[in-house]
Amino acid sequence: MVLVVQNVAIDCADAYELARFWSGVTGHPLHPEDGPGDPEVQVMLPEGPVLHFNQVPEAKTIKNRIHLCLRPETSREEEVERLLGFGATLVADHRKPDGSGWAVLADPEGNEFCVLRSESDRAATTA
Repeated sequence: MVLVVQNVAIDCADAYELARFWSGVTGHPLHPEDGPGDPEVQVMLPEGPVLHFNQVPEAKTIKNRIHLCLRPETSREEEVERLLGFGATLVADHRKPDGSGWAVLADPEGNEFCVLRSESDRAATTA
């Protein structure tokens, strides 16, 4: 028996607004039937599971036990700056002088995610 991951569910206070943030982060659209005020909204990724935002009454209070790790097509530094400008906040900086490491950011509702080195960043440090 095999299971397929259908979606990654993210609890939030405002499903539409948080999905719009993640749509901008990933560069992929919201489900065409989703709109403002909807309690469930999806970001339609071209491969893999859908990002499913589910509105809940309680606020986030502790660190995530599961999070997304994102590998940018541009450099890690460019992507961190883009995401900070888009409304993310820097939670922890694990970038090292030799170019290795990652940055932990949070979305507007405080959900943590990591920005890893891009393939070109990795190639530059191993060359």
